[in-house]
Amino acid sequence: MVNTVRVDVVSAEEEIFSGDAEFIVAPASAGEVGVFPHHAPMITTIKPGALRIKLPDTAEETLIFISGGMLEVQPGLVTVLADTAIRGADLDEAKAIAAKEAAEEAMQNRASDMDYARAQAELNEAVAQIRAIKQLRKSTR
Repeated sequence: MVNTVRVDVVSAEEEIFSGDAEFIVAPASAGEVGVFPHHAPMITTIKPGALRIKLPDTAEETLIFISGGMLEVQPGLVTVLADTAIRGADLDEAKAIAAKEAAEEAMQNRASDMDYARAQAELNEAVAQIRAIKQLRKSTR
């Protein structure tokens, strides 16, 4: 039997994933962090990127795009509280590319520093979505 940890991924809108996993990899603020069963308790912020969940007894990983939030690791339970979470299969590459282009244009035509900061955040999220889509394509080949 495979050693697992319970994983719950929740966004403001809905519960995205709840189940057991062999491990997860999350885009933490200081870099990717891997969490295996019996990991030491911790809490960290997460940045936009791909959350990878390795399901037990399968070769595949479940991919979920996270726009940011918090990761909490407790004995036997990993909780991801995401600002926004989108299942990998539901990611729309054309929409992400359009959002990236709109953010780049907004950065060029900024009226204030606040507009620039918002455009930068939107650009970071769009780039992370595109990266997650490419990562999903690689894992399904």
